[in-house]
Amino acid sequence: MGAALSRTAGVPADAVLLGFVRALRAAGVDASAERGYAFLRAVAALRPGVRADVYWAGRATLCGGHDDLERYERVFAAYFGPAGTPARRPVRAAPRPRPRLVARETSTAPRTGGESESPGPPAAVLASSAEVLRHRDVTDLAPAERAQLRRLLAAFTLAGQTRRSARRRPTRRGEVDPRRTVRELLRRGGEPALLRRHARMARPRRVVLLVDVSGSMGPYADALLRFAHAAVRAGRTEVFTVGTRLTRVTRELSHRDPDLAMAQVAAAVPDWRGGTRLGELLREFLNRWGRRGMARGAIVVLLSDGWERGDPELLGQQMRLLHALAHQVIWANPRKARPGYAPLAAGMAAALPSVDSFVEGHSMAALERLAAVVRGARAGAGPGKGADGA
Repeated sequence: MGAALSRTAGVPADAVLLGFVRALRAAGVDASAERGYAFLRAVAALRPGVRADVYWAGRATLCGGHDDLERYERVFAAYFGPAGTPARRPVRAAPRPRPRLVARETSTAPRTGGESESPGPPAAVLASSAEVLRHRDVTDLAPAERAQLRRLLAAFTLAGQTRRSARRRPTRRGEVDPRRTVRELLRRGGEPALLRRHARMARPRRVVLLVDVSGSMGPYADALLRFAHAAVRAGRTEVFTVGTRLTRVTRELSHRDPDLAMAQVAAAVPDWRGGTRLGELLREFLNRWGRRGMARGAIVVLLSDGWERGDPELLGQQMRLLHALAHQVIWANPRKARPGYAPLAAGMAAALPSVDSFVEGHSMAALERLAAVVRGARAGAGPGKGADGA
């Protein structure tokens, strides 16, 4: 993409642009590898230092349909900064004068005067910090960086795997539907008719998130609950907080505004920064909700560091029961990213044999990988169950 695009702030420009593509995937946009390559070529062919060129290059190459446009707008604003986003205009309208980017991330207004265009890409000027931010531990962020992380999480989405339903729908290809075929023959008075066919429907699997809000998880609780808020927005997701009590917060997180949703969760959860009784609370979840259908065939994600003040054997027993009910059990531990980490805590060691995937949960990039595992990518400690397993 040229020498001017080589590096800014220590981050390769291509890596930053590809980070934007990954953020789009995390928001639910089907930005495939081919589209990402087309995006890089389009940016190189246009004026990489102009924000509007990057915006329209990405919109033309990365969006596959009308449903992607709103997600694209949100991710672009979060990744490249909230101010100075390109003005929306019809695609066939005459091109407007393109604004020039400034070096400061907090101001993206076009400069006036006869100054020449900056050769560097807006990704290197504005989004290099966003790409670095994706990989940083949320406990190390400054207030301004936390605000940017919240904007990225607000554009997030979490979609589970699909499962084959017992219900069927009419299709052109598939098994012969004898009832509809006979009804069509009767309607025609016995005259030959086309065979009617049907196929089993695919429905998304339920995702259940158990978020640890105990004292040891306090620095990560806000980011993890905002991740859960994005998951609830996508549908078929249930969220519980665990500490000294089990609290169902799906309704509180269903509000569209993330800040208002966080305020409602704060009012609903009585055990912020308390102790941890994972075994007892997991047993309560299974008795009240899990065995009655919520965990059956679902993808259950535990977001916790595994510190257990109760009996580790009880936690191991309940994890085995959960694993027998769920389609997949995923454990995201923010402490896993620390150098030299080993699952030596009694609770974590007792739970791990019943975990299909053991992943990190300390950063935006780690949460994106967690979302990929929920969608069906392989990662972690053990094999998952079959595609059609319960």
